[in-house]
Amino acid sequence: MSAPTLKLDPPFRAEQIGSLKRPSALLEKRKEFDAGKCTREELTLIEDEAIKGIVQVQRETGIKGITDGEFRRHMFFDGVFDNLDGMKHVKPVPPEIFMDYVPDVAAFKVLDFKGADTYVCESKLKRTKQFYVPQFEALKKFTAPAEHKNLKITMAAPEWFHLRHGEYAYPKDVYKNDDEYFADIAVAYQEEIQDLYAAGCRNIQIDDPLLAYFCAESMIKGMEERGIDHEALLETYIRAYNNCLKNRPADMNVGLHLCRGNFRNGMHFSEGGYDRIAIKLFQQINVDCYYLEYDTPRAGTFEPLKFLPAHKAVVLGLISTKFPRLEDVDELVKRVHDAARTIASGEPARSFEAALNQICISPQCGFASHSDGNLVDDEAMRQKLLLVSRTANAIWGPK
Repeated sequence: MSAPTLKLDPPFRAEQIGSLKRPSALLEKRKEFDAGKCTREELTLIEDEAIKGIVQVQRETGIKGITDGEFRRHMFFDGVFDNLDGMKHVKPVPPEIFMDYVPDVAAFKVLDFKGADTYVCESKLKRTKQFYVPQFEALKKFTAPAEHKNLKITMAAPEWFHLRHGEYAYPKDVYKNDDEYFADIAVAYQEEIQDLYAAGCRNIQIDDPLLAYFCAESMIKGMEERGIDHEALLETYIRAYNNCLKNRPADMNVGLHLCRGNFRNGMHFSEGGYDRIAIKLFQQINVDCYYLEYDTPRAGTFEPLKFLPAHKAVVLGLISTKFPRLEDVDELVKRVHDAARTIASGEPARSFEAALNQICISPQCGFASHSDGNLVDDEAMRQKLLLVSRTANAIWGPK
């Protein structure tokens, strides 16, 4: 077997993470649909019109990894578990089935968050319908054939509901242990990835703030107080990832996005650098690239990037989607060069030029992980995307 090689284009030098600001007309129509005041067809017409517009915004701002802005979703993690046979929708949610040590759970309980819903497993899990293929096929209609190989589909993390529900994630008479539970989830992901590939998709991104929670002292401490082996749990999740991605096509780019929360108005939930998980994250999970939050000190330093293998890319999330103020291009260029020097000093050592070639840039997260979006308007979002492209051109030259 030949040694793995670095994949680029995708990821592109100028990237975005997936979710984009939804037009008010779309938000209003979705409210009508949720209230039973319009049909699915009427909602789809508005979604289509909004997606046509946001595709053009991405073209005009130099973004080649085009997404549909996640305009057909309420939350970024929609798509898998709400379509997987064997999962049960729960609303209202008994508070005890949420694990308090998970940072976003703790935050919602402090805020006395009401109206939450969730999914838990109630029987054997099986994929009986496609998760994201219809969204990809719809996006193809609004893009040129030459763009189809670059279109990006964002996907939910396989452990999304497992971490937050712990012992309540599945009945023990359905699955004896976590590995059995994730084995069926892995089959579902494998099937979906093959179907996406058959539809022409070559670029997927799995969104996983939960892995970044393993960098948070608050969660580690909470798990230890509950007698939970967080190291073993992280290993379980790594096995799950690698099983989900088993036998994926060699020419499909698979990225993994980590952040520390980006709820309504950009609310974050955890802090802590990648140091605690760096070796396992970069060297044990079989993905091609990492989209990493790096817009504030809460994400830590670039030191963990010393463990990035030479055949993997990193997309540095240096530009914030949480406020409209534009970052300084010169400062962004300096930070990219600092990251390249850190990667170059890692093991194995490599030249500054080789390390710089492993780097791309993006915002730290989406502009609307929650459908309501962050505290930036459409024009501010456009300027942020232009800033990503302008900075990429300053570093690597126009392409």
